[in-house]
Amino acid sequence: MSQNVQARESTFSVPDDIQSAVNAMADDARAASRTLATADRSRKDRALLRIAEAIDAQREVILRSNEADVARGAEKGLAENLVDRLTLNDDRIDGLIEALKSLASQVDPIGEILDGQILPNGLRVSRVRVPLGVVGAIYEARPNVTVDIAGLALKSGNAAMLRGGSAALETNRALVGVIRDALDSAGLPVDCVQSVDEYGRDGANALMLARGKVDVLIPRGGGNLIQSVVNNARVPVIETGEGNVHIYLDTTATEENAVPLVVNSKIHRPSACNSAETLLIQKDAPAAEAVLKGLLDAEVRLHVDEAAAELAGGYSEQVVAAQDGDWDSESLALEMSVRVVESMDEALDHIQRYSTGHTELIITNDLRKADEFVARIDSATVMVNASTRFTDGGELGLGAEVGISTQKLHARGPMGLAQLTSSQWVVRGEGHTRG
Repeated sequence: MSQNVQARESTFSVPDDIQSAVNAMADDARAASRTLATADRSRKDRALLRIAEAIDAQREVILRSNEADVARGAEKGLAENLVDRLTLNDDRIDGLIEALKSLASQVDPIGEILDGQILPNGLRVSRVRVPLGVVGAIYEARPNVTVDIAGLALKSGNAAMLRGGSAALETNRALVGVIRDALDSAGLPVDCVQSVDEYGRDGANALMLARGKVDVLIPRGGGNLIQSVVNNARVPVIETGEGNVHIYLDTTATEENAVPLVVNSKIHRPSACNSAETLLIQKDAPAAEAVLKGLLDAEVRLHVDEAAAELAGGYSEQVVAAQDGDWDSESLALEMSVRVVESMDEALDHIQRYSTGHTELIITNDLRKADEFVARIDSATVMVNASTRFTDGGELGLGAEVGISTQKLHARGPMGLAQLTSSQWVVRGEGHTRG
């Protein structure tokens, strides 16, 4: 967890009444978390399934609330990628329901014995997985996160305090209401899940300052939001990062494999953080022209260097000269930066300079090069001949995810149930005293 900001003052202040209100909510969350910490798996799973059923039953209410948010966002000129993330439809609600059911089917991590031993003096020592306690989350225009974090927190024995942002205000209000009603019907404290959205930005700031009340804070969103939380929070932060994702196209890659991999990595959902942003083409790669044609046919706008421009058939309205800022930006749209490199070393140097540590992909038929790429890449996820879109908790078998961590402490990569836990040492003796 990021600890770099806890010893200094934050750059903002919060009205006393709002800080007190959020602190009181955190106290209620703490009490609820103690009940969750002792709840067995069947009780938690029953609550998850109740939430899934309630979301399905209240689908129309949720969709109407979401339509109001989307319409308001369009009026205010909300960016296209944020509108996409904000929008719910039947398929996406089905996905939320399936994620909750998947969580209910997973093994409960709480109580798992991570390791243990009997010491020479007879003490029995074990390290056991336990909940973190009260988990806060600050995110923007992502109503799916409301359900994902609530579900993951519940299954891992944590209470959740949410700030979902003004763009999704109505949707999140509806979702949190449905979740709390379902918790009540399942016999669990409704304060297992709370929202501070009614306090607006001050509510988010109050969460950041609630050290000793909130155990960990997870930001999800654009770079500005994440850095604001990292730089201002006095609560420990698990830092999720931007996805300036790279693909390296090797000379041994075939058109048959390369075209669908690159196109899928870019266009499957351009607004997602695991969407590819930069394509590095090894000089003389035979699949290069076909890959660029595939991107152009998919209406991707290419920001290219001179060598890549030649491969793409020259500059045009859809093929433009790359600018310095293109290499380190996360477009989250049908835009892609393309560069031709002389060697893998040059590709790796580029990635090292511009990567945000999220996901990198090599497309190759050379096992030695694949192994070298994996060994030299310092990112949370490294793909070999698989779409970057698989950097996702659900796709990697974790069920729903809290976010994708690009830091190296506590959690890295997609964060599922295990990443919302800590450990506790349990020492059992028979009257042992230390001499």
